[in-house]
Amino acid sequence: MSRSTSRTILIAAVAAGLAAGMSTAAATPGAAPPTTRQEAYAAAAEEFGVPESVLLGVSYLESRWDTNAGLPSTSAGYGPMHLTDATAANAGGTHHDEGAEDPRGDTARPMLPPVAGESDFSSPSLRTVDVAAELTGVDTATLRSDPVQNIRGGAAVLAGYQRALGVDSDAAGDWYGAVAKYSGAADTGSARTFADEVFKTINEGMSRVTDDGQQVRLPATATTVNASQLGDLGLRRTAADEAECPADLGCEWIPAPYETFGDGDYGNHDKANRPTSQKIDYIIIHDTEGSYQTTLNLVQDPTYVSWQYTLRSADGHIAQHVKAKDVAWQAGNWYINSKSIGLEHEGFAADGAWYTEALYRSSSKLVRYLAGKYGIPLDRQHILGHDNVPGTIPSTVGGMHWDPGPYWDWSHYFDLLRAPFRSTGTPLTGLATIKPDYATNKPAFTGCKTAGQPCEPHGSGTVVLRTEPREDAPLLTDIALHPDGSPGTMHISDHSARGETGQTFAIAERRGEWVAVWYLGQKGWLKKSDAVWSAGFVATPKKGRESVPVYGRAYPEAAAYPEGIAPQAVTPLQYTLATGQKYAVGLVTPSEYYWAVTYDATNHTVVRGQTKYLQIQFGHRVAFVNVDDVDVRLSFM
Repeated sequence: MSRSTSRTILIAAVAAGLAAGMSTAAATPGAAPPTTRQEAYAAAAEEFGVPESVLLGVSYLESRWDTNAGLPSTSAGYGPMHLTDATAANAGGTHHDEGAEDPRGDTARPMLPPVAGESDFSSPSLRTVDVAAELTGVDTATLRSDPVQNIRGGAAVLAGYQRALGVDSDAAGDWYGAVAKYSGAADTGSARTFADEVFKTINEGMSRVTDDGQQVRLPATATTVNASQLGDLGLRRTAADEAECPADLGCEWIPAPYETFGDGDYGNHDKANRPTSQKIDYIIIHDTEGSYQTTLNLVQDPTYVSWQYTLRSADGHIAQHVKAKDVAWQAGNWYINSKSIGLEHEGFAADGAWYTEALYRSSSKLVRYLAGKYGIPLDRQHILGHDNVPGTIPSTVGGMHWDPGPYWDWSHYFDLLRAPFRSTGTPLTGLATIKPDYATNKPAFTGCKTAGQPCEPHGSGTVVLRTEPREDAPLLTDIALHPDGSPGTMHISDHSARGETGQTFAIAERRGEWVAVWYLGQKGWLKKSDAVWSAGFVATPKKGRESVPVYGRAYPEAAAYPEGIAPQAVTPLQYTLATGQKYAVGLVTPSEYYWAVTYDATNHTVVRGQTKYLQIQFGHRVAFVNVDDVDVRLSFM
């Protein structure tokens, strides 16, 4: 079925539902237009016959009632109701240079070349703005940009879904099927998860100030739902039998292939026996930089890459592909891969500037489940973005990926993880944890749509670091990204001089309202208001050492390798950790190398050495130092 045909059928079905039970006429003639966001919800609910609590609940789970300055979400949704328009969201094509990272990151094997998949925008769930335009008579550009009309459009779509189900009721709980349909889900598990989260929000209530200063409130309303309506939507039954996931998330199992394909090669992951064979220390947060379906196509290619889970943005649906016990090829660093679980979050490659609440909630539930099962601490030393994973050796550092990028809201995410970033010390404790106000912190990034051009202002959890305590001072440099020593830039992908929310750095100096932290061998200055004080440990070179090497992987010493397994080089990165500098310690980790170069998993071996490493927050990415090279101290200045 073509995209235009499927969209026509969807519009016709919803319009027929509306015609059967209501009018799509404009609001009551003579009524004053709404002046606040709260009034806009009330007016749209009355106009289209949608319970106000349902309209507010759906909108909260999509956008938290924000407008996001009219920018699209990472799944092409616009406005408080997340009306989707994949064509408009991706009109500029992709400008996100993800680099030449080898996702496997194992120098014992040939590099996997990058493969770009063409995003599939054919799903009707990616074109709901057309449905809203047909039902309201408002053009799509206005529905994308005008919050009042966007809310009207969402209400009209909801009402159409309700009438198409043949349900005539003003009771909020009888709108369960329409809410599940609004998710855009094609399967029962994800539709149920979305609807359950909406009605949980309705039952518990919510109140917040939106990104454009609007106070919106959803009073707590006890609601009993008619969940049997889910069976009337004609959705595919979720294949969840093998998925490792909380039951209420409705995850499905779509396995990545473990196959041979000639010349002794195989893919697209490695069999293992974790956590018995190796402890799982990390969960890696990725952004797909493509549509959900494109991502599924990639993970089902035996010649390419893999990850454990894919999460869909619009409804938070989760598919699992690789068991947690096995090693996926996902983070560009074999040491990290062998000790981590990778989560890919749907995001288009153009200018998607925000993630839906549905995605954040599903992801946080999954991460809490995995962290509890495998004993992974909920902090930014163990929950890493792909952009925090180090390159393995000097030649790979510059090509490492930078997702999920500066628009991922780490502060909100860790609130949902029930592990919020709070001050745990005083200025005397010597550590600073990055925590700007996401809504008001809007760095002047460039290159989102067009190279060299400013990005649309948007909230961010990223703080830029400068060489001096003043706003016009040059940025720090990252010699791997700028070998000529030139300062970092504000290009969206250039994290040469950026701290991310939740990352903790050792304080080097204070001047007035500014504080300097140690960063890639330099002092990086930020405003004190963009951080909270933290307590902990720091690593500094042992007395008498002018500098110590910094590593991208914690591999064993050569003597630890048994006969038949070539020792992997313990190669320092191109940075300097000099005497007098301090770096926040994240964890102590053993030296390990998972030798897995054949399809026959019985030949796989975990090589363990005597060397121990400390993981430190060295720059935007973490790094490792040999415990014998450093002293560890409490973080007092």
